Amino acid sequence: MIQDYQPAGPLWLSAVIAALPIIVLLVTLGVLRRSAHLSAALALATALVVAIVVYPMPVGLAVNSAAMGVAFGVWNVIWIAFHAVYFHNVTVATGRFDTVKSVLAGFSPDRRLQALLIAFAFGALLEGIAGGGAPVAITGAMMYALGFPPVKAIVLALLANTAPVAFGGLGNPLIILGRLTGPILGMSADEATHLFSAMVGRQLPLLALIIPGFLIVVLAGWKKMTQVMPAVLTAGLSFAVVQFLVSNYISPSLVDVLAALAAMVALWVLTRLWQPKELWGFDGETVKSKADGVGTQARRHGALYGWAPYIVLIAVILLSRIGTIFKGLPSWLDLTKLLQQPNIVFTWPGLHNEVIQTPPITAKNTPYPASFTIDWLYSAGSMALISAIIAGLTMGAGVKKLAQVYLATIVQMRWALATIMMILGIAFVMNYSGATQTLGLALATTGVLFPLFSAYIGWLGVFLTGSDASTNSLFGPMQVISAQQLGVDPTLAGATNTSGGVMGKMISPQNLSIGATAINKTGEESTLLRQTFLWSLALTAVVGVISLLQAEVLTWMIPTR
Repeated sequence: MIQDYQPAGPLWLSAVIAALPIIVLLVTLGVLRRSAHLSAALALATALVVAIVVYPMPVGLAVNSAAMGVAFGVWNVIWIAFHAVYFHNVTVATGRFDTVKSVLAGFSPDRRLQALLIAFAFGALLEGIAGGGAPVAITGAMMYALGFPPVKAIVLALLANTAPVAFGGLGNPLIILGRLTGPILGMSADEATHLFSAMVGRQLPLLALIIPGFLIVVLAGWKKMTQVMPAVLTAGLSFAVVQFLVSNYISPSLVDVLAALAAMVALWVLTRLWQPKELWGFDGETVKSKADGVGTQARRHGALYGWAPYIVLIAVILLSRIGTIFKGLPSWLDLTKLLQQPNIVFTWPGLHNEVIQTPPITAKNTPYPASFTIDWLYSAGSMALISAIIAGLTMGAGVKKLAQVYLATIVQMRWALATIMMILGIAFVMNYSGATQTLGLALATTGVLFPLFSAYIGWLGVFLTGSDASTNSLFGPMQVISAQQLGVDPTLAGATNTSGGVMGKMISPQNLSIGATAINKTGEESTLLRQTFLWSLALTAVVGVISLLQAEVLTWMIPTR
């Protein structure tokens, strides 16, 4: 099959038809308020009909692409998100999370400061190490357990999971972008990755400066935000400065880890010297300078005791990525390479190279590969599982207890898992039929405004796939090629695809399902969507405006080889 990006004639009409699965998903979920899994099922059926009838895609290829999407979702999304939730459930089942609550109460009983530490700083650390749905699942569940209203806890987790996403999973989105576009740019993958990292590092720090204040406004309102301005500025500045420095001068793999740690340490030091004059809590809640009963436990066990499971998680994942962080390690010390050896790589039968991509999506007619990798040991999901087992056993949970929690987590997440599989099925059907490329090309016809709409192309990709790495795989080459044709710096276009994409994370149905499941509110995904959708559009517009200014006015901000 040769992809046709204008099957209905005019590009605008083809784009409207291509967007039908997305329209069905948004209307069913956000307007009709149906469950996420039902909305996803209807959207998947729509995607298959559009692919087969309009594009036209052979039935076998359409079904195969949906099947590969489901499998991709199981391994690359569910495996990570499920074990992130499982890890949290183990800490709750063993009672260790009660100590974490005590430690956090010792940090500050003010809900605004707790949101900054957990949703923004600690969430960024989890994003940098594991990525996937881990930050939303773990930080949302933590805030809920601390007494935040359940929906508000997940909304905050979703909104905070923006600035760090481009460098999530130890820089994986930018590493993938560099590998795919290096040949197009006539440079090595490492050179391209460095350029994109530097460019994103000159966009997202501007967002990192405003996200902490933005979070508090959503949580408590503008006036209450101004009362904790020292904490807002401390969190935003410490994160943004380190994010810029590491992305430009060290490595994309360490950006989030170091920036998040800097923000956490800076907030902790600040609260030792300063607390807001008026403590703030939720309506009907009495906020005391020290929570009843928790001070004794916190003193007896200490912060290290409470955070020990998370220290285990961080240590395990960092050790697994040691070869990515430190180049040239001897083979016996390179745990990363050892963990990658059992990887299984195969091509998807009946789909691999059966679809031909055409210009301008690719430089020339190119077979569309369908390669699948199962990284049994190296996956962040496997690391989360190993961490949960190690932490659970050291916390006194037996094998039987760990197995019971595992089964309970399956029951807890069953509808979220179904939703994720179907959403990735939609994404793959649209990718291989050419519908996604049609939407991207329609946005790319905006001429001088291309840098602005480039952010929305990335936003669309993350909305569909739930992953910034996936949207770079999907749209990265197209953005670079389109920019070259329009006379826009291709480094800026690829970076904007990444930076704009992060703003789609908060409304991606996969993340909505993961978040709803983490607070035992399966079926409330439509509520989460309604509370985050406009913010998502607005923040993407901010990225687009930054990109447009960099293309036309602030050209000195674009890095060169």
